[in-house]
Amino acid sequence: MYTIGRLAQRAKVNADSIRFYERQGLLSPVTKTDSGYRLYTDEAVRRIAFVKRAQQCGFSLAEIRELLQMRSEDPSARLSAYSLAAQKQAQIQKTVAALQAMAQALACLVDSWRENELRDPAQLEADVLVTALEGGSKDDAARTRGRAANPADPVTANKRYVTA
Repeated sequence: MYTIGRLAQRAKVNADSIRFYERQGLLSPVTKTDSGYRLYTDEAVRRIAFVKRAQQCGFSLAEIRELLQMRSEDPSARLSAYSLAAQKQAQIQKTVAALQAMAQALACLVDSWRENELRDPAQLEADVLVTALEGGSKDDAARTRGRAANPADPVTANKRYVTA
């Protein structure tokens, strides 16, 4: 059994965080001593690690509290937790797609910079990056500036084409 101070050391958080998690319904002591000290088991260390990892993955404390219901005996609570997990998975997939689009836009911008012999920032096209941040594609950026996009070559998608 751990006191709150020892639990904080083991879980690598401070005692105030443990008290906060208790107020949020994420953690509770197994028992209290006659003098009122909270006592915890190794399960509390595991639970705090779960909470910290879930926070790093973008879950709010309310969502984490719901996820903890996966171990509940109540089928509706488990179903709700699994539903939340499915929603979060879809949200993460959208975020990954947005990050991939941004990586591609940044690659175009960097390639354009490297290709620019004068190294004059005024000559660089930022439409690809701006369009990616707005949620569009590099083809959208090319169309907005009157350029022909070549999906096979990210650098040419960022160049102006002059017609005679």
